[in-house]
Amino acid sequence: MSIRVLLADDQALLRATFRILIDSCADMEVVAEASDGAEAVDLTRELHPDIVLMDIRMPGTDGLAATSELCADPELSATRVLILTTFETEDYVAQALRAGASGFLGKDVTADTLLTGLRTVASGEALLSPVATRSLITRFLMAPASGTGLAPPERLADLTVREREVMALAAEGRSNTEIAEDLTVSPLTVRTHIHRAMTKLHARDRAQLVVIAYQTGLVRATPPA
Repeated sequence: MSIRVLLADDQALLRATFRILIDSCADMEVVAEASDGAEAVDLTRELHPDIVLMDIRMPGTDGLAATSELCADPELSATRVLILTTFETEDYVAQALRAGASGFLGKDVTADTLLTGLRTVASGEALLSPVATRSLITRFLMAPASGTGLAPPERLADLTVREREVMALAAEGRSNTEIAEDLTVSPLTVRTHIHRAMTKLHARDRAQLVVIAYQTGLVRATPPA
């Protein structure tokens, strides 16, 4: 089955370029284009794409507000958002993760990196660019936005010891293969633990699982330099 992608960017030329690139892949297709966040939300609710490739800075409703609205809609739980922007700042990374984005890439990525990113997010994994390093992300995740609070540690009560261990390693940025090597188990076993933890915590994807790991104190933030 093809990965169905909705493009949300206010630059028509950039959308056309992305469409050509994505449609050239046998396992992907662009189902619609949106020029602002509000249109992206409307089209997503109508078409239920697998991924919304979302720009941040757009007129009217921006990409972060649109992402928050999409990720809060239970009818769109199967749709994931991959943020693609020129502005890879610490604050944007944190806001995108809090809003529920599954990935974050800069617009300077190569075509291969973008396509790999779409496949990664479609598979349920989190995706963060090299610029969005763990130290920057954790710094902001441990400082909730106004009006929000940290998740209580009791939220992890239903997890097994191994599920917590795997979740903590995932939150440190380890891949399934790296976690498997550390724990001397198979990558498939790691994936099973990740999915069980996601199910128990009602996390829509790996990115949200990482957020919960920091907010509950399972993993401690790296103090900013």
